[in-house]
Amino acid sequence: MLATILEEGNGYKATFERHWNFSVEEVWSWLTENDKLKQWFSELDIEDLREDGLIKFDMGDGTFEEMTIVELKPNSVFEFTWGDDVVRFELESTTDGCKLLIIEKLAQITPHTPKDLAGWHVCLDLVHELLAGKELPFRKEKWETWYEKYTNVTHHYVKKEPE
Repeated sequence: MLATILEEGNGYKATFERHWNFSVEEVWSWLTENDKLKQWFSELDIEDLREDGLIKFDMGDGTFEEMTIVELKPNSVFEFTWGDDVVRFELESTTDGCKLLIIEKLAQITPHTPKDLAGWHVCLDLVHELLAGKELPFRKEKWETWYEKYTNVTHHYVKKEPE
């Protein structure tokens, strides 16, 4: 299921919603424990898991982007900055598992946005497979398929450069 994208205030909000047959605690561990996080998002490292704590994104060139944890409620909310944007994970128990939301608050939609959205989409698929006990490598073909879909969804939001 594609993320929904809505204009909100001076920016945009992209929301991914998943319903999984896993407990909130199981899903939370894959979002916040570095040994599990590395299996689906190897560039991220949680340095200090607390509000105002630090997450580092390895740029792959010896530099790191630092992100601040804005809100943290164990087994419920994990929100952090990402450049000019904010990424928020919300978990809620259901009768058969949990509901997971990823909400990305975007300052603007750029030509790079579909890449990020496709990345989150594939990451969610990977987390689900890992929770199910499967080990799947990142599949570039899957990402490319979702990238094309998100490009089609976001193209009319992209602000054109003045001529």
